[in-house]
Amino acid sequence: MRILVDTNVLFSALLFPKSKPAQALLYIADNHEMVLCDRNIIEIREILKRKAPKLLPDAEVLLAEMSYELIPAIDHAEKLIRDAKDQPILNAAIVSDVDIILTGDKDFLSLDMGHPKCMTVSQFLEMER
Repeated sequence: MRILVDTNVLFSALLFPKSKPAQALLYIADNHEMVLCDRNIIEIREILKRKAPKLLPDAEVLLAEMSYELIPAIDHAEKLIRDAKDQPILNAAIVSDVDIILTGDKDFLSLDMGHPKCMTVSQFLEMER
């Protein structure tokens, strides 16, 4: 499966290396095709600069060494999600035929879409058992 990992999952995995988000990242890296949107990478850098600047070098190492497909955010007029800053990420996931958006973002999780399916880390790990 092609799985887009959202910024909040990346942030949690970096902040808590033994957490479920970190476990999910490792599992996806070993068993699926990880996808990141360029907008998520910009966001993770901005959030780390503000909230946990000490983790920025770790994030850069992770992004450099982790295997993933990088997809571009796509601006489009049609609004499918409440938060406008999430729309280009959702558009990218749809156009790139992502199967799952792994997120903790309630705006993504409230979407009633069959493809891509939006799910939490816990839902994903439970599904993969």
